[in-house]
Amino acid sequence: MNVVYIIGIFLSLFLSFLLLTKKGKGLPDKVLAIWMAVVGLHLFSYYIYYLGYWGKFPHLIGVFAPVPLLHGPLCYLYALFSIRKERRLRALDFAHFIPLVAAYLYMIPFFLFTAEQKVLVDKGLIDDFGTFTELLLVAFAVSGLSYSVLSYRLIGRYQRLIGNNFSYDEQIDLSWLRYCIWGIAAIFIVVTIGSILTEGLRLNLGFDINIVYYSLVVIFILCIGYFGIRHRDIFSDNVQQPSLQIYEPKTQGEYKKSGLDSDTAALLHKELIRVMESQKLYLEPKLTLGTLAEQLKVSVNHLSQVINQYEGVNFHDFVNRYRVDEFKSRIANPKYKGFSLLAIAFDSGFNSKSSFNQIFKKSTGLTPSQYLERSAKG
Repeated sequence: MNVVYIIGIFLSLFLSFLLLTKKGKGLPDKVLAIWMAVVGLHLFSYYIYYLGYWGKFPHLIGVFAPVPLLHGPLCYLYALFSIRKERRLRALDFAHFIPLVAAYLYMIPFFLFTAEQKVLVDKGLIDDFGTFTELLLVAFAVSGLSYSVLSYRLIGRYQRLIGNNFSYDEQIDLSWLRYCIWGIAAIFIVVTIGSILTEGLRLNLGFDINIVYYSLVVIFILCIGYFGIRHRDIFSDNVQQPSLQIYEPKTQGEYKKSGLDSDTAALLHKELIRVMESQKLYLEPKLTLGTLAEQLKVSVNHLSQVINQYEGVNFHDFVNRYRVDEFKSRIANPKYKGFSLLAIAFDSGFNSKSSFNQIFKKSTGLTPSQYLERSAKG
């Protein structure tokens, strides 16, 4: 187990270092760096406890106890700052750390105890902080699960906004963060169940449940590193996420109040289809709702309404449907016989291999290679 903990501590601190030394780092990078450092500190605190150093240095007892209260807020703030145009801390953002500060303030009398008294408290022979410890465990579970739900909903809303405004998702997609939120939620669920069994029901599981908790944390850090390598912009000095001008689509009830009557909407839809087919605007890899609205000389509100109501899809799927059809048309054309599938995909408006494969399979149920093979046979 020693190797597992050392790997987790090293990797979390290393990821924090990469983020802090990244050129042009933004507030999301700094928040993620702090979070990774906190995770590394949290792992280190358990590791020295696991090695028995708390017995040798009793003053360390309790120093790291409230640290888990940081994970939920930091996860949420990272998600928030990754999508919020305003990239600075507001006074309200610090409110997320009130439980942590309150816990440390309450523990001031404990920190003033002698080493012998701290050892007695840790062994449960002095019950002055017994109720506080139980409340702290409940706070960990509530904080972790609540912030996981809030973060997941935030990312879900952002992904819907991206789909309604952009025909691409490179550098602006945060699906990887959704997986990380699942991971942190799973950890807190396991901690909650484990705490109920060991602290609430006083069951003897026959093993140290903390080993399970912290092993899951190490796996979580490995996943962060994995996604960080796959999404190189997270830890590298590549171009930062662009400033997004996002239009939030209306509900059906709000559409009725938009001022766009059915006749005008039908004409706009007809003009939209004409322009898309004649000018092939979808060949522009970074086509946005705003750009298309300017081309048609209409508001983004009305254009989004027409696409959603007449086509039944969001802007992203609407544009990429044309790109898929363009790709199909080109691979059937002998003129493109010597081109690779990826080259044809790029010529059709896609700007990454991963998004092309994903979108094409979603549209046809086949990979590009499978589709080509079937077309050749048919």
